[in-house]
Parts: sequence; structure tokens; C-alpha cells
Amino acid sequence: MEFVPLQAGDWSFVATNWWYLFLGTTVTILLTVSSLSLGLLAGFPAGAIEVYGSGRLEAAVSTAGVILRGTPIVALIVLFYFGLPIPRLGTFPLVDVQLQAFVAATLALGLRSAAYQSQVFRGAIQSIGEGQMEAARSLGMSQRAAIRHVIFPQAIRRSIPGFQNEFTIVLKDTSVAFAIGLAELLTRAERLYLQPGRDTAVMEVIVTISAIYFVLTFATNRALDHLEDAYAIPEGNG
Repeated sequence: MEFVPLQAGDWSFVATNWWYLFLGTTVTILLTVSSLSLGLLAGFPAGAIEVYGSGRLEAAVSTAGVILRGTPIVALIVLFYFGLPIPRLGTFPLVDVQLQAFVAATLALGLRSAAYQSQVFRGAIQSIGEGQMEAARSLGMSQRAAIRHVIFPQAIRRSIPGFQNEFTIVLKDTSVAFAIGLAELLTRAERLYLQPGRDTAVMEVIVTISAIYFVLTFATNRALDHLEDAYAIPEGNG
């Protein structure tokens, strides 16, 4: 059979299944948000430890980061899903997601993101003058308090450009969760065109989900651009 891409009947098939793809988009968004949140919560402390820490703790954090950054994300997701004692949590009925797979994917994507975010935060922290830490300590703050109240707010603002790139990477990497059967956007798209007699709809389905990924990425990056402009640290003139 000759393959004819972009047929009207196949576009109609995609339109008929818009709700199915919408649910997949919802899962992709939830997985991206949960993974980036975990990455933020673990990434900043890791970056701070690499800057201010020493000894075994700094070495352990640095080694863990190298391992996570050097391991393919699909391998991490499979290892976390089959290797961690994650209890069977049932499914989330509204989006038809197996919670065990969602947790495993969040841990894999989140910790890998933390390994990259730690380097973004490390660079942001190192860009802040050492005098600010010394001034905070001279006022009686502990190192932890100084990091929390003086360094952290500035580092977060300076890390927004790097965070944009990390958001795009994590968003696209959520598609790798198909390896453990998580029903995110790409997995649902594949299920659509693998239905009997729907092999001609491959192009239409892929073009549709590509457009969805683009809209998500573009909208978020523009929002982060505005956030960066609004919270940019004023530069002195002299």
C-alpha cells in the first residue's frame, strides 16, 4: 500500500481523539513539573555543597552528580522502575496513569535534573561576590542562614536562563517514560497510530504532538523570559 502523508481522513482521526491526546499532555505536564520540582529541591543544596562543602560530603555529592549526568535517562528510568522497592500504588483514574511508573519516572528525571541544576546553581553561587557571604557572617549569621537568606535569593534569580534550558530538556525527556509504559503524550500518540488500519496516520499524529511540545516549550520559555526581566538583579554603574 502506498503511504500518503497528511490525509484529511487521518486529520479527522486525530481530531476525534483530541481528548486522549489532551490527557497525555496533562501527564507530560505533571511529570515535567514534579521532576523539575524535585530537581530544584535537591539541586540547590547539591550546588551549595559543591561550593561551600568539603570532605566526604562534597565528594559524595560530586560523584553522585557525575554518575547521574553520565547515565542515559532511559537506563535510569528502567533501573528506578524495576530496581527500587516502589510499592504498587494503583492508578490515577482520570488520566489512566500507573502511579508506580509515575513515581519511578519522577525520581529518575528529577534526580538527573538535580545533577544538572546543581551545576547551574553552582555557577550562579560562584558569580556572587564572596564579600556578601563575609558580610552576612560578620552580622552574626551562620553559614547556613547566610546561604538561605543572602545567597539563595540571588542565585535563584541568576539561574533562570539555565533553568530555561533544563525545562526544555526535562520536558522532552518525559517521552522516554514510554519504556516503562507510562501513558504520557508520546506513548498515547504511538498507541493511536498502532491501531489496526491507522498506520497511515503516523505523520498526522507526530506533527500534532510535535506542535504540542513546541507550544509548551515556547510558552514556558517566554514566561521565564518575563520572570527574568522582572527579577533581574540591578547592576551597579561603578
